[in-house]
Amino acid sequence: MGGMGDLWVFGYGSLLWNPGFAVLERRVARLHGWQRSFCMSSIHHRGTPEAPGLVLALDRADHAVCHGLAFRVAAGQAEATLAYLRARELVSSAYLETRQPLELEDGTPLEGALAYVVDRAHAQYCTLPLDQQARIIARAVGGRGPNDEYLENTATQLHALGLPDPDLDWLVARVRQIKAG
Repeated sequence: MGGMGDLWVFGYGSLLWNPGFAVLERRVARLHGWQRSFCMSSIHHRGTPEAPGLVLALDRADHAVCHGLAFRVAAGQAEATLAYLRARELVSSAYLETRQPLELEDGTPLEGALAYVVDRAHAQYCTLPLDQQARIIARAVGGRGPNDEYLENTATQLHALGLPDPDLDWLVARVRQIKAG
């Protein structure tokens, strides 16, 4: 399971297709008690303050399981990786940096993986019906590009991993429909 002091990071959204840091090992993993959800309004990366987009976050939910990837980072890279992720994910205080227990695909438990979860008390936290999410994602654009590109990339990567997310698949189809006019 890697050397002492290695850092494990849980990816469930853009980290799946764009980790941005050196990865020693990737393993399919499950996080219990959390769901992947477009529950964070994005005013930087995938929207603007005037026209916010939506980005994925982990939202606490009883009985939920979020499937994603556990990335192993060498101990010598841990500090640099943490600094990079903090600059990327903590651009506003809407995410909380937490350590979570993961379960690897083969059932092996993995304690203390870094996972960014939504702060429900933050102004950017939102719970919207899927159709409203689709309408926002279809039009929003931010510093990192169009919101629908983020959605498509995440859904595509989940399919490639054999971990399709039905809500994301529904959103992809609905956003395409909206954009087709």
